[in-house]
Amino acid sequence: MNRFDIINRIGDKYRVGNTETGEFSYAQALKTVGKDIKDYQKATTGTQHKFLDLRFENERLAILVECKNKFGRWDKAKIQCQLQDYVRFEKAYSDKKIVAILAETDGDDVWVWYGQSVIIDDDHKIEEETTLRTFEEYENLCFGKVNDKIKIVDSIKTLNEKLHSDGINEKLRSQFVGTCLLSLKNGLLYKDVKETIDPKTGRKVSPEKVVIKSIKDILEGLLTRGGSLNKAGKLAVLNSKILDDQDIRSLTYKELEEILKLIDDNVVPYINDKSTAGQDLLNLFFTTFNKYVGKSDKNQAFTPDHICDFMSKAVGVNKNSRVLDPCCGSGAFLVRAMTDAMDDCDTEEEREEVKKNQIFGIEYEEGAFGLSSTNMLIHGDGNSNVVQDSMFKRGKWIEENNINIVLMNPPYNATKKCCDPSYTKNWSSNKKEDPSKGLHFVEWVARHVPPTTKMAVLLPMQAAIGNSGDVKEFKKKMLDKYTLDAVFSLPNEMFYPGASAVACCMIFDLSQKHEKANKDTFFGYFKDDKFTKRKGLGRIEKTDSEGNSFWINTKKQWLDLYKNKREVPGLSVMHRVTWRDEWLAEAYMQTDYSALKEENFQKVLNDYLAYLVKEGTIYED
Repeated sequence: MNRFDIINRIGDKYRVGNTETGEFSYAQALKTVGKDIKDYQKATTGTQHKFLDLRFENERLAILVECKNKFGRWDKAKIQCQLQDYVRFEKAYSDKKIVAILAETDGDDVWVWYGQSVIIDDDHKIEEETTLRTFEEYENLCFGKVNDKIKIVDSIKTLNEKLHSDGINEKLRSQFVGTCLLSLKNGLLYKDVKETIDPKTGRKVSPEKVVIKSIKDILEGLLTRGGSLNKAGKLAVLNSKILDDQDIRSLTYKELEEILKLIDDNVVPYINDKSTAGQDLLNLFFTTFNKYVGKSDKNQAFTPDHICDFMSKAVGVNKNSRVLDPCCGSGAFLVRAMTDAMDDCDTEEEREEVKKNQIFGIEYEEGAFGLSSTNMLIHGDGNSNVVQDSMFKRGKWIEENNINIVLMNPPYNATKKCCDPSYTKNWSSNKKEDPSKGLHFVEWVARHVPPTTKMAVLLPMQAAIGNSGDVKEFKKKMLDKYTLDAVFSLPNEMFYPGASAVACCMIFDLSQKHEKANKDTFFGYFKDDKFTKRKGLGRIEKTDSEGNSFWINTKKQWLDLYKNKREVPGLSVMHRVTWRDEWLAEAYMQTDYSALKEENFQKVLNDYLAYLVKEGTIYED
């Protein structure tokens, strides 16, 4: 296939060249983003690889094509090494997903690589990809269709109704589904299972017990192969607390088979290691099932995946990151950090190092601990360093692990038993919940990680506004030692259908105190993430007529504003603050009057009138 045919097949409208010959110079491209190609070249290949034959891109995907006349005329290791160099340069140049291709011009052979890390060798080559595809087809392979996620959320609703009708307690459902999903992903056989005889006892074993035993065996095998930290504790949670629960044991084989088939047909196909589609479905399960739990459990604010993604990108998680989430809940931050770190890897050895030694989590609540363990296993981490404990008992463990990134969403109204004992001992007897609104969790963690650490934390708006009481005290403690780098005001109903808290994201640089840093803080008014509420299903991405997500460009804009410290009326502002001030964009941002319409004014009047009626200040006639 000649060069012209390759361009036409993938799509000329996506082709990007920056030289007169149409090639793509990475030396020139990297220079435009303030980087030097010499910093990314390896000694084994020297400086010989700079010009990629063909490059195609859109806002989220880059396709790299290196052409060779005939593969047989070249040293395979050398041309694969050349393509690996271009992948490394692309990672330094952009944050796009990558498809890397070697294509023959005197023949029809193509070799294709994509997925996490994009490691160019025989083991990672996509064997089934033997012909060139269009750009749109490669995009679907890498991302899946946006509508797939909506279909999955619909399936979750159906699945929840099925579990409810089968008598499964709502507190068990998300963990049970996660356990089934993990087992199905690892070869569970559940169809046409027959009654058997236990060779040890000679007793009959019913089909449903055979299936449950198979699930337990798969879980133990996964934890054993990975040498998982606290394997016994994790098995105890997954087995005795879930699989041995009376609600699960009372399922008939027909009921169990129907549940597994529903998951197998409607969820498993979207758990694809080579695609980002469905990567954090277990967190989606948790937030969706949380809609059905009792009111007393709704204080748990499980972070939506796209917000985890944004925060991970904002602090720059990469293959050298050592990430801690000390309140890890369902494991959403850990999964996202692991995904981003492995995307930056060049070799399988680097990927294994990330999974085994660079992701750390602590979770106090037993059910969430089991879910986070399952979540990590689903995403390929058999040795997740996730422990069940109070973070306040793990100070030495945190210090020993040389953390450099913290991603966390602490409880906002934690009871006394969940808080730092050295803090609660001074509480008055009538104080029931954390008066610092989660800030004391943040301050405690900051004291136990190195000063090179960057922290991105979700906190309620009260923690940013507060200028009195404990909130004021902890704001002062933070700025006396650390720098407030940025605060993002996030969507009001971000946690819907779970908690109702309105949150903001704070980013702290722990290397020096705020006053000494002597710089403005970036404030982002990031209230519109292009998601919309859908009855019974939570918040769903808005899409255009062709199914393309609006969130992708929104995330890109947010990151660009923050990383380049751009001020845009209605979106962002730079401002010098102290611990006495409000830490929110709303207090300092200019209004973008060009975007205001008459209906905006009318809506404010209507809202105010409704408030007055509600308060009894005025009465409807």
